[in-house]
Amino acid sequence: MRRLALAAALILCPAAAQAWGGTAHAVIDRAAIEAIPDDGPVFLRRHVDYIAASAALPDSWRGDAEGFSKIEEDPNHGWFREQFAFLKPIPRSRYEFILALYKRYEVIKDSDPATAARTNVRWTGTLPYAAMEAYDRLIVCMRAIRAAQASGGDASVPEQHCAFQAIRLGHYIGDGSQPLHDSVNSDGWRGPNPNGYTRDRSIHGRFESGFVDAIHLQAADILPRIATPGHREGDMFEAVLRFLDQSGDRMETVYRLEKRDGFRDPADKDVRALIYERTAAGAAMLRDMLCRAWAESAEPPAKVSPSPLDFDNPRFNSETGSAAP
Repeated sequence: MRRLALAAALILCPAAAQAWGGTAHAVIDRAAIEAIPDDGPVFLRRHVDYIAASAALPDSWRGDAEGFSKIEEDPNHGWFREQFAFLKPIPRSRYEFILALYKRYEVIKDSDPATAARTNVRWTGTLPYAAMEAYDRLIVCMRAIRAAQASGGDASVPEQHCAFQAIRLGHYIGDGSQPLHDSVNSDGWRGPNPNGYTRDRSIHGRFESGFVDAIHLQAADILPRIATPGHREGDMFEAVLRFLDQSGDRMETVYRLEKRDGFRDPADKDVRALIYERTAAGAAMLRDMLCRAWAESAEPPAKVSPSPLDFDNPRFNSETGSAAP
């Protein structure tokens, strides 16, 4: 009954439908941890119940009553890529990205006020930056685990720190795997609509919560669909951007399925297939990032010279006061 009540609330209250429902987030996290190979951060298996039970925690930081937290957290859950198609390449600094948006706003605010009103951090999102920030913090706490293990000390506290960062990373990657988090069409179709897609904001909740809860999604449903471990090399920020693009490319599929009323029937094989594919993709990406962070934690921190805060660093940006990574 509780799940049905939650699904109903998300359908009736579009403002709450801003992320995979709690079921899918928990499934993604649990499946990712179960899929960790034996040479990965297997200590997370000890914390899997805590991580899965807390998978939707970052959404609780977005309440209207907690204004400071909301302002900081809201953008971390989306990546509305149509809003910054003008921006290539994507800056590697959260603050360079925000400044680029503001500069664009200044250029178009008089000629195109409607677009300018959404050319800001809230209506573009900062999801890849939030994911990378959690990823970097995972590396730090994983180094602490290795240090404790090497000295014969107690690793339980850094393990708890890592479990918390896994909750954060899992939430953002889980959001990114949901196609409606990667488009301005997050809560109903916006702009020209030649295909007659719904403009009803409830599409978001009906897809990711109503349907997911109706099919009783479980980790066992997606574990066989999780790809073999990857992302062992290469730039992780670029990998996250590719992951978000791949998910965003599935956005119109969600609308096509909704148009034929696919969300009403839990037996609909096409909607089920999309749910399985997207949650499995999220679990695979999360598993890969957890394993890559563990591998990186085996090495001492890289020495960056000049410091990112040094004016002599060739990447130093005087507008942000730091060098991008």
